[in-house]
Order: sequence, then structure tokens, then C-alpha cells
Amino acid sequence: MPKRKTKSSCKERFKVTASGRIKFQPAGKRHGMIKRTNKFTRNARGTDVMSKADEQIVKPMMPYQR
Repeated sequence: MPKRKTKSSCKERFKVTASGRIKFQPAGKRHGMIKRTNKFTRNARGTDVMSKADEQIVKPMMPYQR
């Protein structure tokens, strides 16, 4: 069997938890923070767990992370 490729964008953006869920950093905190509300920046801190529907899209791109 040939090796399967992992998408480089996925391996840089996502990590898999011990239970198999995918965690990610919420978008929108790189620049332009003046126009963002305080609530937005507060809610975008830390990491978040991806929804089940989005996991089905991302997991095939990360074949060895299951």
C-alpha cells in the first residue's frame, strides 16, 4: 500500500484530541483588532472543538491522525 498524504494546511491548523475530536484556533485575531468588538476578541481566545459536520470534511485530509 502506498503512503497517504496529509494536507499541509490541516496539519498546521488542527490537532486531534484524545477522544478523536478536532480542536482549532478561532479565526479573526491576526490583525484589524480595532474594528472588532470586545465580545468577539474574548470569544476567540484559546481553542475550540470543531462541530461533527465539519469534522467529516477535515478528517479525510488527515489520514494518520485518527
